[in-house]
Amino acid sequence: MNELARLHLNGLRALEAAGRLGSLTAAAAELGVSLGAVSQQVLKAEAQLGQAVFVRSSKGLQPTAFGHQVLPHLNEGFRHLAAAAALSRAAEQNSLTVSVAPVLAAKWLVPRLNRFTAREPDLKLRIEASIDLADLDHSDVDVAVRIGKGGWPGVTAAHLLDHKVFPVCSPALAEKLTKPEDLAGIPVIRDNGAMFTWDAWLAPEGHQGLHLSEGPVYSDAALCLQAAIAGQGVFLAWPTLAHYAIASRQLVAPFPGRHRTGFAYWLVTSAQRPKSAKLRAFEAWLREEFAAFADEEESPAAG
Repeated sequence: MNELARLHLNGLRALEAAGRLGSLTAAAAELGVSLGAVSQQVLKAEAQLGQAVFVRSSKGLQPTAFGHQVLPHLNEGFRHLAAAAALSRAAEQNSLTVSVAPVLAAKWLVPRLNRFTAREPDLKLRIEASIDLADLDHSDVDVAVRIGKGGWPGVTAAHLLDHKVFPVCSPALAEKLTKPEDLAGIPVIRDNGAMFTWDAWLAPEGHQGLHLSEGPVYSDAALCLQAAIAGQGVFLAWPTLAHYAIASRQLVAPFPGRHRTGFAYWLVTSAQRPKSAKLRAFEAWLREEFAAFADEEESPAAG
């Protein structure tokens, strides 16, 4: 391998292409460079090797004795390099990287992914759990699922589902809640990272500014949910977070109202890069999942 340190790869590529194709013109066309550039690369490579690889004649390029020795090795070497590049492309074509907030990933997306893999068994998903804005133009992230108001610059955001909130608590605490005013006498669990306040639910119920009791404060919505399951108080949750806890009767929604926060779930893609087939497949599946989930949550049995 030390012999390669004194040689430039572009020069070796030029030698291999010129020898295989029999002319500098054909080599320049394959490599996407000018005739003068490929000629200079061949001359520099020959100088680095210390021997002529070709004899220039009216019939084009003819390998020298040394050329007959070295060109087969170059042909074989670049075939291996091309095969390695093809493997990389195949891996890229068969994988999709999705950036999604950790809570949404854990509580809603991941439990549903078996349905996507059943539909697209050859496509490998990589889930990047992050709340940071993804660089969809220059990173390996293909698509992001975000909660917000949309309108982000430089990306395409497709609406998936409005974000709604409602109180949840343990079944035992729910027995003490018959009307919204009863919230004043129950510990309230707070998420100090929330994008909204309790008024997002209280105002549509006609109780904006209702004084709420103090309760435990957590920095993560999933922790707040676990605290509610443990009976520590009532928490202002949302369907994608609390769905399974309610379905398993770990939590109940003591009041029927579910109200919009002004935020929504969005599928975010690059505005510059065209959508690949794998991305279109994931988007179609995700839209179906959100639509089915919305229908389920709006059914009379929900909550």
